[in-house]
Amino acid sequence: MEDPILEGPLPASLKAFGLNCSLKPGSEPSSTEALMQQLFQELAGHDVEGEIVRAADHDIRPGVSNDEGTGDAWPELLKKILVADILVIGSPIWLGQPSSIAKRVLERMDAFIGDKDARGRMPSYGKVAICAIVGNEDGAHHSAAEILSALLEVGFTVPSGGPTYWVGEAMGSKEYNDFKTPPDVVAKWNAMLASNTVHLARLLKAANYPGIKGGR
Repeated sequence: MEDPILEGPLPASLKAFGLNCSLKPGSEPSSTEALMQQLFQELAGHDVEGEIVRAADHDIRPGVSNDEGTGDAWPELLKKILVADILVIGSPIWLGQPSSIAKRVLERMDAFIGDKDARGRMPSYGKVAICAIVGNEDGAHHSAAEILSALLEVGFTVPSGGPTYWVGEAMGSKEYNDFKTPPDVVAKWNAMLASNTVHLARLLKAANYPGIKGGR
């Protein structure tokens, strides 16, 4: 298979890793999970292998290092981030903001700033990041802005249209996972975002940022 923009064969197959930052553990239904699963289905249509992990099921310790000591679950999650080409952060909206778990995940990736190679590149260079936001209140754009701005700062690249989101009626009771199929506008955007994401990930995998000599 060839990309219509890239000349010649595609780079090696891509991997996506998603962190669902719902406050609910994996045993409970999650609207964030529902939207992320739909997005991952679109990525799979581009031959992207994907995995979603519920962050609330793991003891992610507070801090800004790669390892906060005994019992910290972050080092194992970090391995999955570093082998993936695409990172997807999913978050519900609480008080108009991303969840506290999403913020903790972003804080832990602050360690990338100190992990630069000889050309000043963080381990996240060449990796693409997007986010999925769900809520029953205003704050989708604000939450996406917080998440994507942080990911840019710690070295990820964001494609055109970085978030996918759904927001229900203010103070309403309808949940996103109540839908048997995604709303048409969400389904169409998931497809476009997946296409943009995979295209950018392939470009970067074929030719990562060069950095600068003595970049440390």
